[in-house]
Amino acid sequence: MRAVDLLTQPVSRFVGTVAPALGELAERARPTAGRVVSVDAFRRDAAAEAQSLVAAIMSADDRYSDAELTAYVVAFAPWFESLAHADLQRLRDGDVLRAQRGWIDAASPMFGLLVDADRRYGTSHAWDYYDAATRVAHAVCAIDDLPGREELLALDRFRAALLERLDDARIARPGDPTRSAVVVTNGPAADAMAAPATAGSAPMPIAVEAPPTLDALLAQLDALIGLEAVKTEVRLMTNLIRVQNLRRDRGLPVVEQSHHRVFVGNPGTGKTTVARLLAQIYRALGVLPVGQLVETDRSGLVAPYIGQTAAKVHAAVDAARGGMLFVDEAYALVNGSDQDFGHEAVSTLLKAMEDHRDDLAVVFAGYPAPMAALLDSNPGLRSRFPKTIEFADYTDVELVEIFAALCAEHHYRLSPSGRAAALGAFAAESRGPSFGNARLARNRFESAVTRQATRVVELPDPTDDELTTLEPADIRPEATGPPTRA
Repeated sequence: MRAVDLLTQPVSRFVGTVAPALGELAERARPTAGRVVSVDAFRRDAAAEAQSLVAAIMSADDRYSDAELTAYVVAFAPWFESLAHADLQRLRDGDVLRAQRGWIDAASPMFGLLVDADRRYGTSHAWDYYDAATRVAHAVCAIDDLPGREELLALDRFRAALLERLDDARIARPGDPTRSAVVVTNGPAADAMAAPATAGSAPMPIAVEAPPTLDALLAQLDALIGLEAVKTEVRLMTNLIRVQNLRRDRGLPVVEQSHHRVFVGNPGTGKTTVARLLAQIYRALGVLPVGQLVETDRSGLVAPYIGQTAAKVHAAVDAARGGMLFVDEAYALVNGSDQDFGHEAVSTLLKAMEDHRDDLAVVFAGYPAPMAALLDSNPGLRSRFPKTIEFADYTDVELVEIFAALCAEHHYRLSPSGRAAALGAFAAESRGPSFGNARLARNRFESAVTRQATRVVELPDPTDDELTTLEPADIRPEATGPPTRA
């Protein structure tokens, strides 16, 4: 297939999905509208919506390749006669495409109409629009061999805006929950999970949760508190892989990308949590077959005696094959002398990464400066870890949100004054390389629960609200005093 033909099918699918939805809404409104609109008009409206989306994505980097312009003409000429004999250079130099650059950042009236209809009638037209429109957006990015970052960012903003509008309207995706049970009756999975059975007994069916979908995993990523820059980078990686998969499926050339990453940041900034999600996202995208996360560090890879280090590395790699190996404080591997076996561990791991490049991803995690020294210690590391993702410290407000989320998880709540006290407590913390971030929030939560229990147990007849509410006296140790009621 030619790259220019990538766009035609998803555009036709979008029109075929959205036009009937518009027609259905018109049928519902006909008693009051008093007029009939032709099916062709709905199809043209849907095509115009797709045209705006395509032009907006193409214009994100203000560069238009011949392949992009040709694909645009081929896809939309059947709907708009003016494009049938369009001159590519005039399209490139003119304002027709550039005028749509801001379309993504403005709320689509058509999508809003579908959202309102779904909320009113219980239909799922807005989700159908979402699925079809994101296919179009990915197809645009797949036209060139390697999409630009600006195009991927535009695609991500579009996806996020649609999801935010659906979330605000509380319209759940059809078929939720995203996890469903499947039955395994034989094979290695059943053998590994089956309970002991008597000799000769028939194998028992085992209920196993199906792995989460890509949309469910991205929803989990979006729900993480803070980490906005990290989430953007992960979504950009996701979009790039989807675009490359689309080209591969069409028999088009792809630019191979390394899936190994470096995560740098202070403790408690979510590096392990994001790595666990990324491993599953890789699975959902077909990069990894299983998507498990195996965590290790120097002690898990470096042995104290000759001949043992390579075996430890191979054992860790074997456990992680099909998924991701997460090496915490990876620079500790080479902190010793030249005679230290850490260098052997790095060399062995690099070879294993090459041998298992189709079913292993590796993440090195730790502080920024030592990580840079590690990457410079071996010529093969920089090329295999081309992308570093920085995890910033949480702000005081974000730490309060983490604290409040821990409260909700354990059936507590922060009173308004308790929330203000928590904000003040986090603001008073000194920040440095060892700042605890989310771990600090958890420690403060656990301490607050202990102090709250000491306070409430002295009350003669505490209410349920008093038993589950954290007050300023529970947040600040210096504020404790005789038992009081809120």
